[in-house]
Amino acid sequence: MLTHESTTRSCIIAFACILLLTGVASVQGIQASVGEIIPLSGYSYGSQTVYLFLTGPNLPVNGVALNDITKHADDGGFTRVQVDGDDHWSYKWGTANLGGRLDEGTYTIWVVNGPNDRSRLSQAEYSTISVTLGKPSISVDTPVLPGSMELSSVPDGASVMIEEKYRGKTPLTISDLSPGTYAVTFSQFGYQKFIAQVPIEAGKFSEVTATLWPDSGSLMINSVPSGANVLVDGTIPGTTPLTTGNLTMGNHTVAVSLAGYTSLEQTVTVIPGQTTPVNITLSPTPTPQTTATTPAAASSAAFLIAGSVAIMLLVQYMRRQ
Repeated sequence: MLTHESTTRSCIIAFACILLLTGVASVQGIQASVGEIIPLSGYSYGSQTVYLFLTGPNLPVNGVALNDITKHADDGGFTRVQVDGDDHWSYKWGTANLGGRLDEGTYTIWVVNGPNDRSRLSQAEYSTISVTLGKPSISVDTPVLPGSMELSSVPDGASVMIEEKYRGKTPLTISDLSPGTYAVTFSQFGYQKFIAQVPIEAGKFSEVTATLWPDSGSLMINSVPSGANVLVDGTIPGTTPLTTGNLTMGNHTVAVSLAGYTSLEQTVTVIPGQTTPVNITLSPTPTPQTTATTPAAASSAAFLIAGSVAIMLLVQYMRRQ
């Protein structure tokens, strides 16, 4: 976003952070007039200093320092800016009194994480800012009213990121937003992210309600032998081999049964976004054991029974005497 203020007509740049290997950020191109003051800012992760230089119309190909166009970047002519403890840097670039006059046209500001001119950028991480300078002009600024967002989610308590910056948890109201479109991300453990592009108009509220869907995964269930009945958490999805999806993350109970085999039950953990294999081997149901009676064994049993009866009769007879 670019706004102009009276007298100095300062240009404030709002940027979208692009994380590189060492974290030099970039900003979008801007329009300005020769002689204006342009505050620049960004983020640099992994370096304590950023090195700025300028290329453009009638300037050396390898660049010059922003604050003095007579100093060549390939001779060490950089504008050095310190990075603060929050990995943020800022610099006000005055396009007048630079040791010479800039011509009208489009320039490139190079933001590098080391003292590397344009010919040595392959050895560094960098980003660029495109600036088009036109003729000085006189204008009257019209105040722009800020807008606001009212953010909610189902369920409540989702974390909210606006343009990659954490702003709190739902329900949430964000005020003093400049008109434009913002990327808003809702996230909560156990649920899929919800991302929305939210337009902000001057002096108005934009309402967003994000419905978060649970993270889910799948199970691929196989059995030996196949064709076994499957129960997942008490429901009947089918027979093996079977793939069942839309299962919430966490533990689920899988039961497998087949006629003539011993049923098995086990706990399986579902991982969001993945298909977890479940391999089950069923054992045949044991056959009951029976004892066969041979003729000799039957005769022996009959003899023992007869003998027992005779002894009982003899005891009864003797008691009567």
